[in-house]
This record gives sequence, structure tokens and C-alpha cells, in this order.
Amino acid sequence: MDLVTGEPLALDLVNTSVRTPSGRDHDALATAEGLHTWLAKRAGRLTVPEAPLGPDDLAAVRDLRGHVERALEAARQAAPPPPEAVEALNQALRVAPAYPCLEVQGAVLRRGAARDGTPLDRLLTELAEAAVALLTDPGVGKVRGCEGPGCRLLFLPAHPRRRWCSPDLCGNRVRVARYYQRHK
Repeated sequence: MDLVTGEPLALDLVNTSVRTPSGRDHDALATAEGLHTWLAKRAGRLTVPEAPLGPDDLAAVRDLRGHVERALEAARQAAPPPPEAVEALNQALRVAPAYPCLEVQGAVLRRGAARDGTPLDRLLTELAEAAVALLTDPGVGKVRGCEGPGCRLLFLPAHPRRRWCSPDLCGNRVRVARYYQRHK
């Protein structure tokens, strides 16, 4: 279930744990299958592991998501992030750093980037890099929570008046509720 699209990758990761319009909690990373589905939808923004990830790998991704969420919440409140979140992100960054490599495409040579490590290490490093990019962006304080009732999705508004994660979902529900109240 992807309700918000086009957000920074770190927000997409945090938004994998949502409250549905019916008020039920939904975790897109509850199963390894859910993780693979989520990763497949981000194939252009993230290197998707070819080998299936197992339950331990899923737990590592969920753990990283929790650290990103806590660091992001602190950044939104202009407070220092929890030290354990910083350490977890730094650890994930260390396990599979990118290094330059030479790529050959026909007669053309290009500078590329490669990573060593297991598929999980590479995934965690890429997710941690996305989190660091968001957390160090001067606009991190602009990250907002949806004002839709019961919704806890986060988004980075392109327009300062944006109030909902999705105008088609939460925005529409709020407008329908207001209309109903006016015509009651």
C-alpha cells in the first residue's frame, strides 16, 4: 500500500508503517514479500537485491526504519537526534560504502560507483544515505505530518499550504466531512 508517492526515499521508508483510512495500522514491511514489493516499486531510486531477503534481513530494515523515524522526528522538532539512531545510521553507512569504478559501454568509458558487501549491507547503506541526505537537508524542518484524521504519513510539501499526504485520499476525506457537516 503506497499512499504517498514522490517523497524523498527516507520518507518513503518511514511511511511504510501507516494507518489506513479505516483506522487500521498497516506495515508494508511486515513480511519479506512486502519488503520485496516495496523495493520493486523503488527500483529506479534504489538498488534492489537480486536474491530474496529473509526474515533476519527484514528485521534489520525495520530496525533501520525505526532509527530513521526517531532521528527525523527529532530533526522536525529541531532537537538533537537520539545517539542510538545516529550510531545505527553511521553503522549502516560503514558496511557498504560506494567507491568509484570504471564502466565500459562500447568504446565509451564512464565513471561509475560500486559497493561491496551482502545484498542486505548494500540496501541498508543506500537507505541510510537517503536518510542522511534528508536529515542534513536545510528543508528537513519543513517535513510535515498529514492533517487527515488518523493519518500519520509524513511528506515534504512542495507548496507551503499543502496539508495532506494526498489530496485525493486524506484531503478528499476532510472535504467530504466538511461538506457533510455544512449540509447536515
